[in-house]
Amino acid sequence: MRFCILIAVLSFMGCALEAEAPPFESVDIKILHTDSLSVRALEVMPGSVGFGGSGGLFGSVDTRDFSVRTGLLQHQGTYPEFRATGHTATDFFLLSAGSPALLYKTGDNGSMELVYEDDDPEVFFDSLAFWDDLSGIALGDAMDGCLTILITRDGGTTWDRVSCEDLPKALPGEGAFAASNTNIAISGPLCWIVTSRGRILYSPDKGRQWEVLDTPLKPSSVTHGLYSLDFYDQKQGYAIGGDYTRPEDASENKLATENGGRTWNFRALGQYPGYKSCVQFVPGRGGRDLVAVGFTGIAYSKDRGVSWKQLSESGFYSMRFVDDSTAIASGRGRIARLRFR
Repeated sequence: MRFCILIAVLSFMGCALEAEAPPFESVDIKILHTDSLSVRALEVMPGSVGFGGSGGLFGSVDTRDFSVRTGLLQHQGTYPEFRATGHTATDFFLLSAGSPALLYKTGDNGSMELVYEDDDPEVFFDSLAFWDDLSGIALGDAMDGCLTILITRDGGTTWDRVSCEDLPKALPGEGAFAASNTNIAISGPLCWIVTSRGRILYSPDKGRQWEVLDTPLKPSSVTHGLYSLDFYDQKQGYAIGGDYTRPEDASENKLATENGGRTWNFRALGQYPGYKSCVQFVPGRGGRDLVAVGFTGIAYSKDRGVSWKQLSESGFYSMRFVDDSTAIASGRGRIARLRFR
């Protein structure tokens, strides 16, 4: 009995410490790599953050000394535009956006191996994620009446497109914004996909069944919508976007759920920030703290996205936390380390 009481007390103290972490007041930015190319896809792996970018650029950031390694991939005389990355325990994956769509995995000989190709002129892939070391998903814009969804069940060696008969019907022009490789959120077997038409596609079983979860956001133009989402756990989620052609417009661009996506409500409606291309929960803070980035700068919320403040005007396309106060961010021509204080 005493042991049980002790465990309960320690658990309570752990939750209290998590909830009472002091809010961030500033961010220190250190540029790690500069290039003429742009990076939108980041992937946190053990000991490193992998990345993919324009012009065939790919590489990794060592999270111990923050050194950067880069490489270039060429396909039939052209350099792919990588907008999505993913990983398993043994392999790193790169997915290009437009036609031809090219999906690479780490090969046995140490180079990247092409495992999927689609040369349909209409194909456009947006993001990539894995549930575990065997099951993964790639998301693309709608073709033939449904979103393009690829599934692997063998660790990424083979990929199969899900039949439109097994997916919700797409709205006209529906796809996703390939802005930061955060159109897909995964927690356990669950998966949420945010679309350019303000809808959420949801699967409870690693992509075998799908349904639509509606949101109150109704995009006013083809450039307005939800660009990114993240889930802290299987209940708490946050989505953000806006219109990159009107970046100061903060109307209907931030949504939150507290019941696994069943219902979504606007947060900070009409308030800062406007357009952002990536949102991430801060690890270890109970779903309270969020950071969002875009070419408009870095924003921070300490109250589950109810209110936000600007921490920096430095622009980035994407970011990923590597611990509770350090993140890697990427953007036009640069990769950086962010330290929140």
